[in-house]
Amino acid sequence: MLDISMQNFFILTGLMLFSIGMIGFLIRRNLIICFMCIELMLNGVNLVFIAFSHYLQSVIGFMYVLFVMAIAAAEVSIGLAIILMVFRLKASVDMDELNTMKG
Repeated sequence: MLDISMQNFFILTGLMLFSIGMIGFLIRRNLIICFMCIELMLNGVNLVFIAFSHYLQSVIGFMYVLFVMAIAAAEVSIGLAIILMVFRLKASVDMDELNTMKG
């Protein structure tokens, strides 16, 4: 069993991953980098779920992680398809250039 300091390490690492992803999403304007930042935030949340699940000796956290991973896999397939279509139409993936949704 992990001691409390190791639990804190995993929780702080998950929080750092989430924070880096959130800052990257808010600062960067490239759609692909924002998409990667969202995935980084999901991985940070998964790490915290696993740390708390291990600390509480429950399986529910692991089930949440599997659910989040399934949602992330669906997000990757649909998100990359949308980014690819936006790039084909606009020839750019900069979010500032995509502020108008004209047909």
